[in-house]
Amino acid sequence: MTDGTRPEGPLADIPGRCGRDAVVVGGGLAGITAALALADAGVRVTLLEGRPRLGGLAFSFQRGELTVDNGQHVYLRCCTAYRWFLDRIDGTALAPLQDRLDVPVLDVTRPEGRRLGRLRRDALPVPLHLGRSLATYPHLSLADRAKVGRAALALKALDLADPALDTQDFGSWLAARGQSARAVEALWDLVGVATLNAVASDASLGLAAMVFKTGLLSDPGAADIGWAHVPLGELHDRLARKALDSAGVRIEVRTRVTSISPEENGRWSVQVPGETLQADAVVLAVAQREAYDLLPAGALDAPEQLLEIGTAPILNAHVVYDRKVLTRPFFAALGTPVQWVFDRTEASGLRDGQYLALSQSAAQDEIDEPVAVLRERYLPELERLLPRARGAEVKDFFVTRERTATFAPTPGVGRLRPGARTKAPGLCLAGAWTATGWPATMESAVRSGVSAAGAALSALGRPRPRHLFDVEEAA
Repeated sequence: MTDGTRPEGPLADIPGRCGRDAVVVGGGLAGITAALALADAGVRVTLLEGRPRLGGLAFSFQRGELTVDNGQHVYLRCCTAYRWFLDRIDGTALAPLQDRLDVPVLDVTRPEGRRLGRLRRDALPVPLHLGRSLATYPHLSLADRAKVGRAALALKALDLADPALDTQDFGSWLAARGQSARAVEALWDLVGVATLNAVASDASLGLAAMVFKTGLLSDPGAADIGWAHVPLGELHDRLARKALDSAGVRIEVRTRVTSISPEENGRWSVQVPGETLQADAVVLAVAQREAYDLLPAGALDAPEQLLEIGTAPILNAHVVYDRKVLTRPFFAALGTPVQWVFDRTEASGLRDGQYLALSQSAAQDEIDEPVAVLRERYLPELERLLPRARGAEVKDFFVTRERTATFAPTPGVGRLRPGARTKAPGLCLAGAWTATGWPATMESAVRSGVSAAGAALSALGRPRPRHLFDVEEAA
């Protein structure tokens, strides 16, 4: 169902379901992926989502004539599972990748006319693909550039399977390898804060090493950036619903699960207001605290560890100008509170002027600041960065806040993240916070859905479709 209305009669009273039913709880990327993969394997799937829409925390809403994303989301060419997801929902053309990595970086502490640096790659093998870019990167001294190269080679040599990496923080590791505060700001945190949602000193070395090894040191094109050129709701709600409908998945939005319990016959009861659904397998694809509340006793050895997984906020400031002030699709900034700025004019449907979105990760110090305070902070910074903004009229300024946008990638978090399988047969976990090896990204969410679907199929004694195996191999 796509209109969110309830079906006539109990959902459980559908014939022919014995031995091949699954309920997926949660309609974010993890839940959508799990539902699609299970349906593709011939399982009858019901997807339950408490919100009135799909997409989880990667969604859109209307503000007057604008279609606004709650936050700016990007992915990389190395995000093979999310790219599979885009293909599966017929959304690849709407979220294209750069032909080649190219990140403009503006430093407001430098004189005007000399503020622009670029991080880009050449068509050369790793690590030579970044050699020219680092050699000419104006925001680092010659000495820092040389030390960055040595640190990158040391990162490349780390074994991501070593659990000791999770006990160390990335900042200390960088300092021990001669990385200056400037190098951390102008390179390591420039990339790391946006991908990890934490500064280097607060991030697990294991997760940071995974990001940099996979994104910058695995394949020359791995870090090429992609982003949606349409509202996220077009991808993660409309197209996802269409794909789920075509796969035969029953979608129930505005439907919050109150309990999950095993039955004596080995099946599961999923309680929603007013009725009970029965299934042979359940995928719990919700945030870790909600998963803790819904998990039946004995499903995990130490369920309280889920509550130890911290969260980290992301704030987005949205500015609508009466004219064009930015000629690039996006840029990153140094020497200013501004982190990354994206042009969302066309995607939002704005017809006159320009709409910019400022994506501010690791926003613990700002997440509860009043809009007026943020306006006074960021508008002057944009004028420092963009000369054309100095004479432009601000038509609108507003803020979106996700206080629990991601799990906090702190040292030690790896031991807290559970895998897809639980000790309760047929009950599986999904979510970017589960043990995917990735930080809390769209890629991690999709990978978790793939893993949960694979675990559920094993519990059901059903073979996995080839495409699911391919995604797991890529992941």
